Amino acid sequence: HYDVMNDVMSLGIHRHWKNELITMLRPRPDMHLLDMAGGTGDIAFRFLEACTGFTSPSCVTVCDRNDKMLYEGKRKAINQGILKGLSWVCGDAADIPFEDNTFDAYTISFGLRNVTEIDKALQEAHRVLKPGGQFFCLEFSKVTSKPLEKLYDFYSFQVIPKMGALVANDKEAYQYLVESIARFPDQQTLADKIKDAGFGQVSWRNMSQGVVAIHSALKV
Repeated sequence: HYDVMNDVMSLGIHRHWKNELITMLRPRPDMHLLDMAGGTGDIAFRFLEACTGFTSPSCVTVCDRNDKMLYEGKRKAINQGILKGLSWVCGDAADIPFEDNTFDAYTISFGLRNVTEIDKALQEAHRVLKPGGQFFCLEFSKVTSKPLEKLYDFYSFQVIPKMGALVANDKEAYQYLVESIARFPDQQTLADKIKDAGFGQVSWRNMSQGVVAIHSALKV
């Protein structure tokens, strides 16, 4: 039901946001991506699709602390016939089970707000990236338009938990979701945290008027 609820919650727009993330990432030959908290494979599959036809193949490692999510991602990969360039690892964003300077790029999509130690996770992202490596975070953020903010708050706190009860029979999980979005740092605060973790060239792009933002940075 996870994918269904993503569609319901974002009215299907999450697909556009994820595609935009891949566009900003600019996949290139021989690129090794770490997709953190990416258990369902959404970003990994898009990345590999964008790499189709490269003479020197690129690859993606999906890391997630949730075994069930990884199992679901593997199942989807097999169903879609995606068998090459993909590996699955159980691990935590705040304690990544890889050596320093391993990856060319790091993505985390709708996962950072579920991490208890955000600062530690950002430091770990910096550690496992090679010098010059790219960091991208796609996450719910703070709406920039006042009229939309009121509507969005109503939708978040009144509508989404009820949908969770209807579609997934799990009101509490979706109540947690909207509360975690409300608690998550705004665009500037997150940018400051990314800088504090050692990254340079930190910027963000708002989408859907700040409902989500993509933060990007470089390991300099």
